[in-house]
Amino acid sequence: MKKVILEAMSTDELVQRFAAIGVAQDRALLGFRLKEFNRLFRKMADVSQELKRRDGDQRRALLVLFSYPNMQVRLKAAKHTLAVAPFDARRQIEEIAASQCYPQAGEAGMSLDNLDNGIFTPT
Repeated sequence: MKKVILEAMSTDELVQRFAAIGVAQDRALLGFRLKEFNRLFRKMADVSQELKRRDGDQRRALLVLFSYPNMQVRLKAAKHTLAVAPFDARRQIEEIAASQCYPQAGEAGMSLDNLDNGIFTPT
């Protein structure tokens, strides 16, 4: 498999890659393929880290994914933008939690609890 060099990708390409990984995560979750999901989790974290590393912390570019048709993509975009857009990201997470669409609603609810209890602090 060809190695992807994140540093060589544009910010828009990284946002597209983030979304594609999110869709693949959703499929892995629904198929109970946890090993695949964990591998995709690491890939998504790498994309987010590359965006964060860029001048001015480019994770803000993920905000466009708040209207993405896949809920997993929206949830992960919100969680990865909590440090750069806390109000918008939290509102997105609250909407997902209220949707009762699982498993994302469950993760969103736990994320809100972790934020409120100081267990998770966005960086």
